[in-house]
Amino acid sequence: MSTYISLLRGINLGGNKPVKMERLRALFESLGYAQVRTYINSGNVIFNGKKLSTSALSRKLEKEIEREFGFPVPVITKTAEEIARTLDRNPFVKEKGIDATKLHVTFLWQAPAPAALQKVEGLALGSDRFVCCECDVYLYCPNGYSQTVLANNTLQRLLGTGATTRNWKTVNKLYEISRA
Repeated sequence: MSTYISLLRGINLGGNKPVKMERLRALFESLGYAQVRTYINSGNVIFNGKKLSTSALSRKLEKEIEREFGFPVPVITKTAEEIARTLDRNPFVKEKGIDATKLHVTFLWQAPAPAALQKVEGLALGSDRFVCCECDVYLYCPNGYSQTVLANNTLQRLLGTGATTRNWKTVNKLYEISRA
């Protein structure tokens, strides 16, 4: 059995795509997954299941969520080990004076092409900073995520791949729950 963390994009935001966490957990359990847990209302599911490709697992979950809830929801799934690597590689946590409440990770469906990264580098970022490492974009947004130009929609458009963002506290908590 492997431990997985699925990140659902765009649910329960401003009344759009409402998903009750107890119903989401029940769906995962009905699919045969064990120790299904959710964290906060934004679509974070930690569960155990037999070893599968995370991309195949994400596609399966997208199909089942649409069937159950009646609308499409993009899903990215990571193993607990992949989340551990994401935590270990964040270049900003090693810098002095970084406010951890201003750190975020955007998880990408696939690694962006170098030309796509150049488009992001060409943006006027102000005090915002980013580092892309494979399928993770580390963000430092000192004025808050709500003020950044590096939001999901921008990154998706410029990088040509799906994306969903979680704050640093949430990423750490998801890993902690996966190890419990």
